[in-house]
Amino acid sequence: MDLSVKYMGLNLSSPLIVGSSGLTNSVEKVVELDEYGAGAVILKSLFEEQILFEAEAASVDQYDYPEAIDYVKAYTKENSINKYLELIKDCKKETNIPIIASINCVTNGKWTEFAKKIETAGADAIEINVSVLPFDINRTSEESEKVYFDILDKIKSIVNIPVALKLSHYSANIAHLVQQLSWRQQADAFVLFNRFYNPDIDINTKKITSSGVFTNPTDITMPLRWIALLSDEIQTDISASTGVHSGADIAKLLLVGASSVQVVSSIYQNGPKHIRKMLSDLQEWMKKNNYNTIEDFRGMISAKKAQNPVAFERIQFMKYFGGIE
Repeated sequence: MDLSVKYMGLNLSSPLIVGSSGLTNSVEKVVELDEYGAGAVILKSLFEEQILFEAEAASVDQYDYPEAIDYVKAYTKENSINKYLELIKDCKKETNIPIIASINCVTNGKWTEFAKKIETAGADAIEINVSVLPFDINRTSEESEKVYFDILDKIKSIVNIPVALKLSHYSANIAHLVQQLSWRQQADAFVLFNRFYNPDIDINTKKITSSGVFTNPTDITMPLRWIALLSDEIQTDISASTGVHSGADIAKLLLVGASSVQVVSSIYQNGPKHIRKMLSDLQEWMKKNNYNTIEDFRGMISAKKAQNPVAFERIQFMKYFGGIE
């Protein structure tokens, strides 16, 4: 079975992309991911604060929390900008798969100028992970979401390589936001969705802790719903992220219209060899259904093509909830 796909104009040998994480922070790891069948990798993210601090364009002393200042300084020392550029160059030398850089940001500030260095280093594309939590009660949804347009506009004016925008599911109207970003700003791809740090409480120490880092298989339902609803409405590629743990999960997301699928948690839990297992299971499913290529079935069950499209639109079903006693 032919698993090759196109994503942002890039040729991928398979639809499975290893997402930005500690799995992609060294040449050795990226080479291994390539050997097991990853179609592309997204390098571990640089952070806006890290770029600004190292470039001395802004002082970390602006942060309200002393521990944040200390962390930015320590993290930047261990993960320098030059190391990141060298990682891009080395990965390009040692592998044949697309190497996508990643930047985690919240503004369209001076850090954006660094994107040109990423392009010059040889990255095939850039994924911009915009971390927006609309918690300010004095800001409208339009004001909160304006940052997406500002960042994308700035980045696209600086680089010529494709730019993917990784979005939050926190939006008053995700469908309208994605449509506007696609039409007005010409994003090359959308990634649905980014995964935030989530707080928890230790009731014994009465301190704030973090919740689980890894996704669960049930988390796939969020990107599955929205990709199904959006894939026929825009021409832009959509990459699915969050909750992908098996070959069946990849098939589901391709069926609703995803161009590619990003995987992280299941590789942490099962090792890089799990990539080969997921792709093998996908091929076996394709064989049983007489599909020779991904395009033979991609988007077959999007909202516009499904026999029961209302299943993607409804958030409450009497049939589903009524039977629970």
